[in-house]
Amino acid sequence: MKMRTVLLMAVVFLAGVATGYAVDSEPAAKEVEGKQALAAVVEEPIPDYLTEDERRQIQVFRTASASTVFITNVGYRRDFFSTSVQKIPQGSGSGFIWDKAGHIVTNYHVIENGQEFMVTFGGEHTYPAKVVGMAPAKDLAVLKVDAPDELLVPLEVGRSADLAVGQNVLAVGNPFGLDHSLTTGVVSALGREWTAPDGRTITNVIQTDAAINPGNSGGPLLDSSGRLIGVNMAIISPSGAFAGIGFSVPVDTVRRLIPQLIKYGEPIRPGIGIEIMQDHVARRYGFEGVVVKEVHPGWPAEEAGLEPLLVDRRNRIVGGDTIVAVDGAKILTSNDLLDAFDEAGAGAEVTLTLKNQGELRDAKVRLAEINR
Repeated sequence: MKMRTVLLMAVVFLAGVATGYAVDSEPAAKEVEGKQALAAVVEEPIPDYLTEDERRQIQVFRTASASTVFITNVGYRRDFFSTSVQKIPQGSGSGFIWDKAGHIVTNYHVIENGQEFMVTFGGEHTYPAKVVGMAPAKDLAVLKVDAPDELLVPLEVGRSADLAVGQNVLAVGNPFGLDHSLTTGVVSALGREWTAPDGRTITNVIQTDAAINPGNSGGPLLDSSGRLIGVNMAIISPSGAFAGIGFSVPVDTVRRLIPQLIKYGEPIRPGIGIEIMQDHVARRYGFEGVVVKEVHPGWPAEEAGLEPLLVDRRNRIVGGDTIVAVDGAKILTSNDLLDAFDEAGAGAEVTLTLKNQGELRDAKVRLAEINR
């Protein structure tokens, strides 16, 4: 486990201690057992004396537990005194089921440096998994397992663009593969930045006070209705224990990248060569759309004449373009813009509607491939 220092505080990436595992060798028999196990989780009665909020929270946890898995990361090491190769546990973490095809989403740092991976459902059914895609710059990865259909229960995917500080959240994990765990809290802050395993910055990160326990990295962060709003990633702590500050990759980023990782094995980003203002900052200043903070020389944005943010000596905004539409489709957030670019694809020409000091104009720009 690597330790980093942020503001004199140790950052703990949560990869729990690996446990032993056994691979299912009789899938047909396990299908029936899996169906019975899931049915037991769903059908267990909830006490009548609990409040409505408690009952809803319990049901959300039970539903999400069927979608949350335990991931073991194994590396190979050659014995110093012989030619034999040993399997060495590298660590472990959580993940969740993305689709019925058996794709599992987790953090990149959970699988980093591993050569072999195992996915455990409900603490009972373990299957080998292979890596199909990685995005170290966003601390995301996708595994694939060949498991019975009854065990593949995808989560409902929500949105993170309209999250509000103070709203309730639930963090679910499967630490150590023993049993599922639940912690609750609120969204503490939005628009945080975090350093990814490859050193790049993850933007629009969700900060929460829901305890992200060891082994819960890669597990889902849910809203009060059980919709996925983030992927639990890390904590900041002076001692290695949870101290009220946890971070999650926002689901809008996850929703955009995971299909690319499944299809290409890596993220493919069409872009125009700009830096943009974070959404929550833009809203604070009253902007609607995506504010162009910087234009990189030699990129399509410069060729199309886009103007970067301009401030005066008093730090007042006095000029600069805001992207309010792409090909006529309204743009409200950065993820709207990235989704529009992804849909068009690198090499496509799009028309940007730009707003500058109340004046609107259109600019045609050809998307370049921003890698990776």
